[in-house]
Amino acid sequence: MGQTPRSESCLVLAIETSCDETAVAVVDGGRRILSSVVASQLDLHRQFGGVVPELASRKHVELLLPVLDQALREADLRLADIDLVAATRGPGLVGALLVGLTAAKALALALDRPFVGVNHLEGHLYANFLQSAGEKEDAPILPLVCLIASGGHTELVYMRAHGDLELLGQTRDDAAGEAFDKVARELGLGYPGGPAISRLARQGDPEALAFPRAYLEAGSLDFSFSGLKTHAVRLLTARRQGRLTFTDADFCAGFQEAIVTVLVDKTLAAVQKTGVQQVLLAGGVVANWRLRQEFQRRTQQAGLRLHAPAPWLCTDNAAMIAAAAYYAYHSGQRSSLALDADPSLVVGVR
Repeated sequence: MGQTPRSESCLVLAIETSCDETAVAVVDGGRRILSSVVASQLDLHRQFGGVVPELASRKHVELLLPVLDQALREADLRLADIDLVAATRGPGLVGALLVGLTAAKALALALDRPFVGVNHLEGHLYANFLQSAGEKEDAPILPLVCLIASGGHTELVYMRAHGDLELLGQTRDDAAGEAFDKVARELGLGYPGGPAISRLARQGDPEALAFPRAYLEAGSLDFSFSGLKTHAVRLLTARRQGRLTFTDADFCAGFQEAIVTVLVDKTLAAVQKTGVQQVLLAGGVVANWRLRQEFQRRTQQAGLRLHAPAPWLCTDNAAMIAAAAYYAYHSGQRSSLALDADPSLVVGVR
């Protein structure tokens, strides 16, 4: 369905509404960001300590057209200039997903352009392929291993080629982002918890308190952070009861270090298993300064290439969805306008 994008340039308009960010972007050739507009709902949901799905869906309906208009203005383009339309189809909140997915399919139909539905987690991976204005960095080299740590997801992905991804490991219970948020709530730091814990951790001693590391059975590349979360809550309970004394900064530094150590160790184990030389980081959790610092140190020691998106591209945005759609399309993927949202979509599934 739809005309084939121009070979010399491919302007992709993408919509991302998987959770609580209403985002639209235009990306040229899968790499060059012409515009990326994100309307956050953080203030709306913060009062509830997390995202309220019904409120998120309603807000997406309210914000989508103004955000779309702004993205086109910033790119200095008209809808008729667009070659390919894309949207996130999952995973995420089903009501929120449907807002962006339905809008994108309507645009593709009205413009007679091809449409691609994108896996949100693969979008995070493709944030590594994006360039902002003035950047000239080369694209990551395939094959590669990517750590995706975003919200309720912690996955290790082996990418042999565009469109050829294998899930090597995933969380069995709490993801890293969930552990940060739940422990931050226990500390009274509010939502989202990861940035708040990271800020306090800068002033703390990561060795002041003992935190467990869950590596699971030998050779496993899966993750488990529920035991760490439970241990952290018990420490805070003991402090409230007067049985332990420690600062919030030391607690946050030790808790953060326990998560960072496991994420880095498991990723490097995946590198050893696959024999790749390129490591990518993706997702909101990898905006964490300590995680980036430790990955930089360990990959340099191992002689590996490391790439992580700029922090503003780690959180949910539509530019990453546009990049993923471009490479999917040029790898032969097409999506029907009958495509439905899939809130439980996993990596590698189209």
